[in-house]
Amino acid sequence: MPRLVSSPRSAGLVGLIAALALLGGCGNRTIPGLPRLPGENGNETVRISDAPPAPPIQASSNVIVEAVEKVGPAVVRIDTTKRVINPLGGLFGRGPTIQEQQGQGSGFITRSDGVVLTNAHVVEGASDVTVTLPDGRSFSGKVLGTDPLTDVAVVKVVASKLPVAPLGDSGRVRPGEWAIAIGNPLGLDNTVTAGIISAIQRTNAVGEGQRVPYIQTDAAVNPGNSGGPLINDRGQVIGVNTAIRQAPGAGLSFAIPINVARQIAAQILERGYASHPYIGVRLQAITPQLAREINASTDECRLPEVNGVVVVDVMPNSPAARGGLRPCDLIEQVGGDAVRNPSEVQLAVDRGEVGQDLAVVVRRGNESRTITLKPAELPRQG
Repeated sequence: MPRLVSSPRSAGLVGLIAALALLGGCGNRTIPGLPRLPGENGNETVRISDAPPAPPIQASSNVIVEAVEKVGPAVVRIDTTKRVINPLGGLFGRGPTIQEQQGQGSGFITRSDGVVLTNAHVVEGASDVTVTLPDGRSFSGKVLGTDPLTDVAVVKVVASKLPVAPLGDSGRVRPGEWAIAIGNPLGLDNTVTAGIISAIQRTNAVGEGQRVPYIQTDAAVNPGNSGGPLINDRGQVIGVNTAIRQAPGAGLSFAIPINVARQIAAQILERGYASHPYIGVRLQAITPQLAREINASTDECRLPEVNGVVVVDVMPNSPAARGGLRPCDLIEQVGGDAVRNPSEVQLAVDRGEVGQDLAVVVRRGNESRTITLKPAELPRQG
């Protein structure tokens, strides 16, 4: 039987193994001088932070979450179809005679039997209206009426026991309060954004001809939010989101106060349209500088050098003409409210009623006098 002879290399290896056995033994013992890795023996954890442990999470309330939970189920998506005439339809074969335009906006349910408030511009001219709830239910809607002057509309769906959005009092809104917008911006259903009330009584926010003292907020509002609710931290609707102004770095959003929307909606539900009083004057805001220039250039008007609003023209056979209002009259009060610009005069007149006495205090020359007018109903468009 041949003998096994070890080479010098194999003999050295055997000696190294023996030496290691003498130094370290066998089993799970480690070589002295090498650091032990955390968790190597299964009893330690890797520490990645020296911060003290966080306390247990306590149940807490969040006013925004609670407000959204109250109103959110009643906020709806409104899809519209408008059929418009294609001027090139049938001519040289350039498309159909009638084309369909798709639109989308928001709204909110105010009565459990299917009354929905939204913006007039969302549904105006629509041939088909579809109302979809957050729970997925969808209904065909009928437009009961629209009011372009305030941009308020009422839509009705045939349903019962629907969730409703509680209505608040926009007259109690103050700058700095929470403002929460819910709607369907850019097709993203049930989107919630929050900010604060930036200002109230914004009469020059959207443009001429609007009879609305808008609520201004910095809550993010985008196309598709129109008609959706602006709510407070108590889960009450305080406005109807209607317009935005783009600005460098941020956007400004405006809402119709719910007190205005409620009044217009009630008229639409009662008679199918909204009624607005008018007195029939053309007005101009003046400053002390402008008053001095007018006084120096003509003898027809002698205006006090103050900030205010002056009558430029009176329509023939209008309530103003019948009541004795004249050009160059400086209007100081309407219906007991002090006024400083044409928008405030318009809003004060709108708070009056058709056919009811309305006291107007004017300064004519060097004296003030009270003129009583009876506003007439503003002719409806269309």
